[in-house]
Amino acid sequence: MGKHTVVPFGPQHPVLPEPIHLDLELDDEKVVRAIPSIGYIHRGLEKLVEKREFKEYVFIAERICGICAFGHGWGYCKSVEGLMNIEIPLRAKYLRTIWHELSRIHSHLLWLGLMADGMGFESLFMHSWRLREKVLDIFEKTTGGRVIFSACKIGGVRRDIEDSELHGIAEILRGMRDEVREITDIFFKEPTSVSRLKDVGILSKEAAVATCAVGPMVRASGIPLDYRVADTSGVYRELNFTPVTTDTCDCYGRCWVRVQEIFASLDMICQAIEKIPAGDIAVPVKGNPNGEYFARLEQPRGEAFYYVKGNNTTHLTRFRVRTPTNMNLPAMVEALKGCDYADVPMIVLTIDPCISCTER
Repeated sequence: MGKHTVVPFGPQHPVLPEPIHLDLELDDEKVVRAIPSIGYIHRGLEKLVEKREFKEYVFIAERICGICAFGHGWGYCKSVEGLMNIEIPLRAKYLRTIWHELSRIHSHLLWLGLMADGMGFESLFMHSWRLREKVLDIFEKTTGGRVIFSACKIGGVRRDIEDSELHGIAEILRGMRDEVREITDIFFKEPTSVSRLKDVGILSKEAAVATCAVGPMVRASGIPLDYRVADTSGVYRELNFTPVTTDTCDCYGRCWVRVQEIFASLDMICQAIEKIPAGDIAVPVKGNPNGEYFARLEQPRGEAFYYVKGNNTTHLTRFRVRTPTNMNLPAMVEALKGCDYADVPMIVLTIDPCISCTER
């Protein structure tokens, strides 16, 4: 065996949307080992919980990530509400679910465009982001923001959506279904896409379990792990929903799972709009949080944990987030073993890395 070569990959790279840094140990053109380095964009957001009142901190929690912004705000609110035994109104639960699933569609379409751009499929990149704009327009109309929404608050949501507007949103989403189907069918049948993704970046079912993978990463290895199924605090159990899985265990499967989740989210939002009840959108919040609590939420990239600790003052003493990309890094390292050097960008992109979430 010849001497291995170590090649730095990132943090700036023309294919990657975010600054991930890997040291790749190569034997000729094969990756023997990948060593990730994190901390490049650490911002210290969790520390700020000591300097902002717990009701205000939701605005900072949203800024953990621009793509998962609503989910991070919801996860933080959910953990504080659990700590303070606050039961939010049912209409607020439905509104949170609708916005969160819109975020999932927005995230997956953004990822699809970046994935296409990474392999030089520029027309798919443009069409994916064109459809994503429709989702961002809905966000702008219903929350006032396109990236950061500030819709969640402790005790419920800040804004309501009129029923007539909700039904208009459902019509837009039903119209999107055929457009998404058209561009994704081309993606999965185009020979270049298939050759770049099929049997590349293998993560077996056993390896997915051993590395504690989450989200589409684990579901593409045949494991139906999706917290939305187990969430008793929200309204997912009122919706007809089954986790999307496949057992191909490769990059192609991870792409397929995410695309099918777009259709699943479109269906769930339309169901939620049909079932949403009338009523209040928030309840008063009295007192200060005391004790500790953690909540879980299925983000677009996988299951996230939110931990809070209070001491009966207006400022929390601790806030901690376990993000899905952080959990998927060991699985990514496993999938990179033995791959060709040219396939590294594709494998990294199939975990849909969010480094700002990971490093906070």
